[in-house]
Amino acid sequence: MSETKSESLFSKKNKALITNPLNKINPVTIQVLGICSALAVTVQMDNAIVMSVAVTAVLVLGNLIVSLMRNVIPSKIRIIVQLVIVAGLVIIVDQVLKAYVYDVSKKLSVFVGLIITNCIIMGRLEAFALGNKPWASILDGVGNGFGYGLVLIVVAFFKELFGSGALTIPGFEKFEIFKAIGIYDMGYMDNGLMLLPPSSLFIVGIYIWVQKYRNPDLIES
Repeated sequence: MSETKSESLFSKKNKALITNPLNKINPVTIQVLGICSALAVTVQMDNAIVMSVAVTAVLVLGNLIVSLMRNVIPSKIRIIVQLVIVAGLVIIVDQVLKAYVYDVSKKLSVFVGLIITNCIIMGRLEAFALGNKPWASILDGVGNGFGYGLVLIVVAFFKELFGSGALTIPGFEKFEIFKAIGIYDMGYMDNGLMLLPPSSLFIVGIYIWVQKYRNPDLIES
């Protein structure tokens, strides 16, 4: 009688579900998904952090629910079922944000509701959760959520720092970084372009350049 060896919860394969989306298969910089929100909600760090948490929560819970239901969802209506699940989760996330971080929720405006149209979420539900077990699907949601959030936070960091000389973190007062270290005394003036959406494109482009420079195997031949 053969002995079946169960896979560890954090086996090498499962760890890769979290680490690969941070770099080699990043949903934003490599798969070019979720670009719209990366451009629109990165004026301030607090917006980017809250949006990242919201998308990660919807990704993880959506992947889990679809994975649990994968054997009972009729193939012909699977997209409709996925949309209903994501829409329900987005409504819950929206209400939680309004209850606990109302100011940030107001600044994110319609972009919270538009999480339902985020290609990363529907892509992971269709490409992964429908064909994998719940634990792997949870890890896939965590990895892709973190990968998405990493890009948003990096972009927001440079935009806010060079655009207004400060950083805003949810739950804390605004950190006036440049004022504190005397950058303004050296003649620096806030760069208004950094607060506009086009600057996000430049920063994402530089991010992709650095990422591919450090990982030559990501460069297409």
